[in-house]
Amino acid sequence: MSTSRRTVMLGGAAAVAAVAVAASKPRDQGGPYPAYFEKLNQTLKAHQIDRPVLVIDLDRLDRNIDRVARSASTAPAKTYRIVVKSVPSPALVDYIARRAHTNALMVFHRPFLQAMATLRPDSDILLGKPMPLAAAQTFYAQHKGAFDPARQLQWLIDTDARLQQYQTLAHKLGIRMRVNLEIDVGLRRGGFADPAALLPALQRIQADPQHLEFAGFMGYDAHIMGLPGFLADREKPKVRARYAACVDLLKTQFAALATGKLTFNGAGSPTFRLYEGDAVINDLSAGSCLMKPTHYDLPILEDFEASAFIASPVLKHQPARLPALDVVSSLMGTWNPNQEDIYFAYSGNWLAECEAPPGLAPHFAYVSSNQQGYTASKSVSLQVDDFIFLRPTQSEAVLLQFGDLVGVRGDKVEQRWSVLPVAA
Repeated sequence: MSTSRRTVMLGGAAAVAAVAVAASKPRDQGGPYPAYFEKLNQTLKAHQIDRPVLVIDLDRLDRNIDRVARSASTAPAKTYRIVVKSVPSPALVDYIARRAHTNALMVFHRPFLQAMATLRPDSDILLGKPMPLAAAQTFYAQHKGAFDPARQLQWLIDTDARLQQYQTLAHKLGIRMRVNLEIDVGLRRGGFADPAALLPALQRIQADPQHLEFAGFMGYDAHIMGLPGFLADREKPKVRARYAACVDLLKTQFAALATGKLTFNGAGSPTFRLYEGDAVINDLSAGSCLMKPTHYDLPILEDFEASAFIASPVLKHQPARLPALDVVSSLMGTWNPNQEDIYFAYSGNWLAECEAPPGLAPHFAYVSSNQQGYTASKSVSLQVDDFIFLRPTQSEAVLLQFGDLVGVRGDKVEQRWSVLPVAA
């Protein structure tokens, strides 16, 4: 190969490499607040919010509640049961219950059960998971007020062994306990595996009506939305068939237990719409979809709106630098404009993702629950005391971390709602 030809080829390769490098250089992702968050920022500042808060947009929440209520009312209508762990504030639960016209709750935590039984004595409560025997003992030892567990509370039972524990407690206390049997409709997270597995528990309940009352079934199907489309399509009818088989066993072999108003609970935020027009379940649960954290960005919830945001005040703004590595920091900012600046915010390290303004990202060296660092480009125009907005990835744990929830409507802070105690 001639020298001139080799030179041309090397020059061409270098040009291609230069183009590739240029194409791979990160683009500026930053920008100002979208109009919605600009208004929210000004609202919080006008109300002198001086710490991280969990903000709930009440107009968006209203529309989400109405979407769930419409789905639940589709014939044959079902009871809508509010999942308290996902909206863990008594006043927020009241707000949802009034708008959705329901008094049915699902509770996953004994202190929450204790609180809701006291604060909402008209509630119909179903436990969302089986509780240790000690939790049931503590509930009865501490319970006071008008709430009547014998009529209004359903303990969730996943095995005949647990049912026997509860039966012994009922004998000891001289009470009757309503029990709802957890059935495995495909999630493979425990519960009675099939209709045959239910036989000992149903026989036990039938033989001791003075201390045990059958209240219904609960079958949770959240696994459906985690499956690829073709597997989900195959699984949906199987879930229904598994549930229906348990109901058929009840009606054919335990007709005495199949009388009265029973709770056949199912679904959850990712799946409740699958049961519109279906008569197998008569009671559906949902909570997180009302807040719509990022884990619920699902096609089935496409019309739901994110209504809950973390708002964290900016404390500091400066060029991005790494401890003892100033030169490296400068090079990083030169290559990636989104790493030129850094904002330090009040607290952080939440289960949440940056939402506004655009272009912010947690700084790997400043992940902190005290002062979280966020990298940004020069196009981000935040000032000290402005708010960084994050969207929770889930609702239950995150909503408990900020004290009072801040309900905003338009440019007004309309509500300040206390959260439930995590211990009692």
